[in-house]
Order: sequence, then structure tokens, then C-alpha cells
Amino acid sequence: MITYSMPYEVRGGVALQDANLWPFVQGVQRLELECFGVVLHQFRMELKGCKLLDNDRFKWASQGPRMDDDERRKHCRGFLTRGLEKKPPKCDEFTAYGQACLEMARGMFQLLRDGNAKLFAAAIPKDAARPPHFQLQEYLRKDQVFLLERFFDFLDSEKQHGLLVMDEVEKTEDRRFVRRLQNYFQKTKTGRYRSAWIVPTPFFVSSDMTYPVQAADLAIYCLNWGFRLPTRGMDAATRPEIANEFGPWLNQLQFRGDAYRDGTVYQEYGIVFVPDPYTAR
Repeated sequence: MITYSMPYEVRGGVALQDANLWPFVQGVQRLELECFGVVLHQFRMELKGCKLLDNDRFKWASQGPRMDDDERRKHCRGFLTRGLEKKPPKCDEFTAYGQACLEMARGMFQLLRDGNAKLFAAAIPKDAARPPHFQLQEYLRKDQVFLLERFFDFLDSEKQHGLLVMDEVEKTEDRRFVRRLQNYFQKTKTGRYRSAWIVPTPFFVSSDMTYPVQAADLAIYCLNWGFRLPTRGMDAATRPEIANEFGPWLNQLQFRGDAYRDGTVYQEYGIVFVPDPYTAR
């Protein structure tokens, strides 16, 4: 099997209003059953982008004609059951599972749109290296600050407070990131100002139990492979099957709003590319 490295390092997420959160979760639960016929976490599977839209899923989905819903769900259950039993799935089961994964991804983007979700993301080159003797290791990188800037501007326009809900990665790294967040919100003038709308203490959750976090992961995966800002230098190769179908979704979902700097009004976007996260703006 060929392993593909990601073109960029991307941090980001989706913003959902509290009133839309539970309807979104319910919608994903229904969609999961409609696509697969089961709840995936019962089979130790997640709805992450790399699980739904990797190259194999597209290959499996296209190796046979489109199945009707009942047939697809039946074969999906067979695929997942054989996985638990350490048995090789049959050809029809591979096809059904691939088609179900693509339908799930499409449906999750539709649910994000229906829930009026806003996408925020900051991408940097995957090989961006911290300079020797870098003095600000205990503070957020520039791309992370830009991400919070856009989230704050969205909350300010809505006059609502926002929580930071994050996927658990590794406890040591999570603690390090929390310390940098605290330094930003407590020790910088801009951070203190933005804490007026952003609750400065993040919440960490396990992504396999949290549908909105998995939806955000799907959006970030698609952004890495299917969305580009070539005029800003973000021009790495894409996967056309993702760019063509999911790129327009990302463009539609990303935050757009007015921003102000030095007396000038300009339009701000939720997706930003930062060529060097360690130098001045």
C-alpha cells in the first residue's frame, strides 16, 4: 500500500451555534445509519477524513455499479463484521463500504451547511522549521494567532461567546498547547482583548465519541488535499477527486467577514495560508 504524506500542516475547525449543535449531532447519527447500517464506533471505526476519503475508498467505490441503499448497508455490515473477525471482506463488501464512505462525507458537508457552520483553518508548509534559538516557544505561532483572530472576528460580528473544543492528541503536547494559549490570552494585549468573546480555556474531547470534531477533521483533510490559494503561495498538488467535489464545499463554508486595520476595511476569510509561521507579519 502506498502511504501519502499530507501536503500541509493545517489547524482549524468548524463553528456551530449551540442551538444547531444537537440537531447536527442527530443528523450525523441518522446519516451514519443510512450510509453504513451500523454505528461505526461499535466496530472501532471513526468518521475522520483519512478514513472516509483515502485513495482506497475511492478505488473500492468505483469497482462496481452504485448499490441501492439496502444492498449497500447489508454489505457494509459484512465488511465491518469480517474486519472484527480478522477475515478478508468480499469484493461486494469492499465496494459497498467505499460507496458508503463517500456518501457519508457528502452528507456531513450538507449537514454542516444546513447547520450554518463556519469553517476556520490556517495552513503552513509541512516542512516549516522553527529557526534555531527561537525565543517565543511558549507562545502561539503566527498561524495559530491568525486562526484565533478570524474566530474572534466571527464571534464579534455575532455578539456571541465561543468555546474552543479540541481533539485529544497526546497529553504532553496538549498541556504544552494549553500553556501557550494561556500565555496568549493572559500576557498579550491582543489576546486579552480577544478573550472578550473567546472563552480562553479549551476543552479536550476524544474524537471517536464527538461527531462535530470528526466533521471538523473531515473538513481539514479535504482542505489539505482539495483547496488552494495559489496567489498566496499555497499551490501544492491536489487530489482531483477531492478538489473537484469537496473544494467548493470548503469555499462555501469558510467564514467571510469585514475586518479593520489602520482605518481600512477589508474582507477577511476563514481559510488562511501562512508561508512562514515564525517571522513577523
